[in-house]
Amino acid sequence: ASVVEQELINGELDILYVAPERLLTKKMMQLMDQSQLSLFAIDEAHCVSQWGHDFRPEYQRLRQIHARYPDVPRIALTATADQRTRDEIITQLQLEEAKIFIDSFDRPNIHYAISDGSNSKQRLWTFLAQNHANDAGIVYCLSRKKVDSVAGWLNDQGRIALPYHAGLSADVRQENQRRFLREEGVIIVATIAFGMGIDKPDVRFVAHLNLPKSIEAYYQETGRAGRDGLDANAWMAYGLQDIITLRQFSQNSNANETHKRVEHHKLETMLGLCELVSCRRQALLEYFDEEASERCGNCDNCLRPPQKWEATKAAQMALSCVYRTEQRFGVSYIVDILLGKVDERIQRNGHDQISTFGIGKKFSVAEWRVVMRQLIAIGFLEIDIEHHGALRLTEKCRPVLRGEQTLQLRKMEKQEKQVSTKKAKQAVQSQDEALWEALRALRLSLAEKAGVPPYVIFHDATLQEMLKVRPTNLNDMNRITGVGEQKLERFGKKFIDEIAKFPLSELLDNTLSKTVNETLMLYQQGKTIDQIIKQRELTSTTVYTHLSEAIEMGLLDVKEVLGLDEKIYDEIVFAIESFGDNEERRLKPVFEALDGAYDYGLLRCVQASI
Repeated sequence: ASVVEQELINGELDILYVAPERLLTKKMMQLMDQSQLSLFAIDEAHCVSQWGHDFRPEYQRLRQIHARYPDVPRIALTATADQRTRDEIITQLQLEEAKIFIDSFDRPNIHYAISDGSNSKQRLWTFLAQNHANDAGIVYCLSRKKVDSVAGWLNDQGRIALPYHAGLSADVRQENQRRFLREEGVIIVATIAFGMGIDKPDVRFVAHLNLPKSIEAYYQETGRAGRDGLDANAWMAYGLQDIITLRQFSQNSNANETHKRVEHHKLETMLGLCELVSCRRQALLEYFDEEASERCGNCDNCLRPPQKWEATKAAQMALSCVYRTEQRFGVSYIVDILLGKVDERIQRNGHDQISTFGIGKKFSVAEWRVVMRQLIAIGFLEIDIEHHGALRLTEKCRPVLRGEQTLQLRKMEKQEKQVSTKKAKQAVQSQDEALWEALRALRLSLAEKAGVPPYVIFHDATLQEMLKVRPTNLNDMNRITGVGEQKLERFGKKFIDEIAKFPLSELLDNTLSKTVNETLMLYQQGKTIDQIIKQRELTSTTVYTHLSEAIEMGLLDVKEVLGLDEKIYDEIVFAIESFGDNEERRLKPVFEALDGAYDYGLLRCVQASI
C-alpha cells in the first residue's frame, strides 16, 4: 500500500480505485492533498439515493470532495437510475451545473421471460437443455445454501457449474471467477455478490431462481448477458416464498422506516413486472422513463401472449377466507382451508366450521398458490412480516370482495409450456460447424498461451463474421469487425491459415439462402429426400423447391437427385415443353397430362433442369 501511496503523490498513477468509505478517511484526504488530481469518477452513483435500489450512506458524504477540491471535475456514472434517482444524484452530489448524458436502457438482443417458481430446478434444466446446452451463463439465487445446492445439482446433470458467494474463501471465489472468464461453457451459480466488474461479453444467459428485490437489480443483473450484441436470454422462475423472504429481509434490516418504505415499493413494482400480461420490455423502459411505443416481439409475453381467466369468484373465496380467519394466518394455512383439509390446527381453531372451508376444491394447491401470489402482486393482499407472514386485506380489494368489480388474472400454464424463451437464432450454419469449432479451439489455445480469457483474443461475433466472409488474405481479415491493426498483426495469419483448412464445397459455395443450403448440406451428407424432410421437419414441397433451386443453378444433376432413368426424364420434359411458356409455367396441366403419375415436387425439379 505504501508503494501505491507514493506513486499517487508522485503523479505516476493513471487511475486509482478507492471505496467511498476509504476515500473520505483523514489519511486518504492528506494523500490527495499532496497529489495532482485530474478527475473524480463516482461509479454506481445510484448508491447515493435513498430512492435508489442499493443505497449506501457513505455515498452521500462524497459531496465533501467538492468542498475540499472545488477545481477538480467530477463525473457520476450509473446504469440503473430512474428519474427520481437521477434527480437525487444531482442534488446529493451538488451537480446542478453538470451536463447530463442519458443512453438508451434498451438491450434489444436480450429476450426476457419469467416463469412460475414451482419445481424451479427442473424448469432451469429444461431452459438450459432447450436453449443453452453448451453456453456460459449466470444463475442467481437468494441464499448461499441454494447456490451450493443448485451448483452441485447442475454438476450432477453434467454441466460445469461453480458456486460463488461471500461464504466461500477468497481463493475459491477468485479461482471460480477465473475459470468462468477463461473457460468456455462454464455456469456460475451465485448470490448477488457476483457480477460487479465482470465484463465477459459472451454470457449467453442470466437466470434467476429467486425474485430480485427491485427492477433496478433485475435490470443490472440481466444486463450481464449478451454484451457482445449477440442473442441472449434473461430467464427467471419465482414463487410466493420469494416475496415473503424479501419482505422479511427488508423488515428485519437496520434501515430507517423511509428506506424500508422505498424497498417495499420497489418490490411491489418488481412483482408487477412479473405478473404483467403485456410487453415486458415496454414496462422496463417505461420504468426508467424511456418511451417504448411498440411491443418488442422479443419477450415471453410478446411471443406467446398469456391467457387470462375470470378469477372474480376465486379471488372472493381467497379474500373472504383471509377475513374469516381474522387475518392471522399465512398462505399455506389459507389454502388448506379452501381445499377442505382436515388437520389438528384447523380443527383446534374451529376453521373447519367456517363458510369458506372446502369451497375451493376445484383448484389444486399449485393453482391456489398462484392465485394468492397474484393477489399479493396486484396489492389486494399484503404480508404482515411482524405476525409471521400473516395475510392482511388491503383497501384495494374491497370492490372485488363486495362484488362491485370483476377481476381477471393471468392463467397458470402447464410446466412444459412455461419455459417460453426465444431460442437464439442459429448463429453457425451446419456447413460451418467444423470450422467454427476449429476457430474456437485456436482462440482458446492462443488465450491460454497469453494468459487471458478467450474473448480478449476475439469475440464470438468476430469469429462468426470470419465464418461468413472467409477471409483469404490480411486485407480481407482487416475488414472484419473486431480485428484491429495489432490483432491483425498478431493473429491474422493464424486464423486465415485455419480457415483455409476448411474450403467450402462447390455445392455450398453459392448465393442461395441459408435454409436452402441447410437442405443441400444434408443431401451432400447422403441423406435421402424422405430423411431430409423428416430431419428438417419441412414439407416435401419445400424440400423439392430447395433442390430445384440448386438444380436450376447447375449445382445438382436432376437425374441423380430424383433417381430417374433417361426414358422417364424425357417423358416429363416432353410434357412440360408441350405446354410451352404458359402463365408462370404452371405444373397443374403437366401433372394432369401425366395422369398424376409424378408428384409436383419431382415435376418442379425437372422443370428447373430445362
